[in-house]
Parts: sequence; C-alpha cells; structure tokens
Amino acid sequence: MHKIDVDDSVSRIKENMAKIRNKILIMSNKGGVGKSSIAVNIAAALNASGHKVGLLDIDVHGPSLAKMTGQEGKTPNTDGKTLEPIEVKENFKMMSMGSLMPQSEEPLIWRGPLKIGLIKQFLSDVQWGDLDYLIIDAPPGTGDEPLSICQLLPEMTGGIVVTTGQDIALLDSKKAVNFLKKLKINVLGILENMTTFECPHCAKELNLFKSGGGEKAAKDLSVDFLGRVPFDSNMMEAEDKGELFVEKFSDSPSALAIKGVVEKVLQQLKVIS
Repeated sequence: MHKIDVDDSVSRIKENMAKIRNKILIMSNKGGVGKSSIAVNIAAALNASGHKVGLLDIDVHGPSLAKMTGQEGKTPNTDGKTLEPIEVKENFKMMSMGSLMPQSEEPLIWRGPLKIGLIKQFLSDVQWGDLDYLIIDAPPGTGDEPLSICQLLPEMTGGIVVTTGQDIALLDSKKAVNFLKKLKINVLGILENMTTFECPHCAKELNLFKSGGGEKAAKDLSVDFLGRVPFDSNMMEAEDKGELFVEKFSDSPSALAIKGVVEKVLQQLKVIS
C-alpha cells in the first residue's frame, strides 16, 4: 500500500491533534447511503449531550457539511498562518472545503497531492482547540482522502461504516470494514441507514431497501452492529435549510435511532479506554 510523504507538517499535526480526545471516521465504500447526514447528526447528538465537538469534511470534491450545518457562505477567520473553524453553535465547530470556496458551484479539479496537502492543513493549521470528539466525514471509497486521514492520524479512535440493506451496498461495506482493519483502525461498527419509511397515508412501514443485511455483514465480519436508522424526509428538509435534524426533530424515530447509535459508540469507547 502506498504511503503518503512525511514532511514538517507531521509534528504540527501531532501537536494540534493531541488536544482532541477522540477522532472518529465516518465512511462508506459506496455513495448515496446518507453518510454525510449520519456524520452531521452524530456530531450534533454528541454536542447536544454536552460534549465539545468538531466536524471535519474531507470530501474535497463534493463538500456538503457547510450547507447541512447552515454555514454556507461563511469563511473561516485567519491570521495568515492558522484558520479558525466555523462555529455552528456553542462547543460545535466545523471545517469544510465548502467553507473555503467562494463559489460553491465551481468544480474543484485537483489531483491527489493537492487533496492530501489540504487534509494536512485541516489537521495542522485549523485551531480546533480542546475537543472531546472530532467527527470526520470522508468521501465514498477507499482512495486518497480516507487513506490519507488514516495514515496522518494513526491514533484514530475508530471508524463507523455506513451502509444500506441493498446487496451491492453491503458488499461495499465489507470492503470498507476490511480497509479499516488493514490500516489497523478500530472498527466501531456498521450502521444501516434508510432502512424503513413510514407511509404518511396509512402509517405502514415500507422497506426502501432490503433490511437486515447490515447486521448480517457485521456478524460475518465480527464487528458491532450499531443499529438501523429509518428514512425520514424531515432530515432532508432540515439539511437543505441548514438545521440540525436531531435537535429539531429530537423525538422522531430516526433521531432516536441516531442517539442510540451514539450511545453504543460511547459505551464501546469506555471499554476501549
């Protein structure tokens, strides 16, 4: 496996990241499984339970977290050497390529070295301060961005793999789990997203994708199954408006499911530590 170059930013990364107790990677090997939605809402749920949280978007080509958190159009303050992450709310900070691009509709045409350099800057030059959790949202797949973040943060607390019940998504989730294992990153578990949908007319639960496959994949791979999150159109509406779904719809089945996932992860981390 190809290793990224080591330069003088490594010591700055180590010093900066030492202030953050837990770094958790949210990943999938397939797009369209709602990974970024899960990342935002896990971060928001952690913050709502009293933790200091950072949310880092390393999806360089398709950054979405600035819009999802209501921070689109806001740029970070800088002294020319360091960057201040954007404050979503008290004790909840965010940084995304979407915060650095003045025109969100312009494509970013970058090769690997430039992307790796940006990720290094997010880790070394963004003044996150003391955090309990840094939630890192990676683009789909096992390419430059997730590989770089795992190699730059060998002390990564763990990774969460997001999937749906669709056969092809489950096959990809197994690849994501094996990716983390090869890099010696603790697999916190598999989360099955968008499992059921409650019909607004008859209140019957419908399976949008197959259900239960995420649990089977977790069993096959000997990792924890973190639970199922139902599909909720209010989540899409909230994200389009830059609102935090787990706070606005805190008693909804989907929000409660996400909070359940967070509780399972926190219990795991107690055992690990």
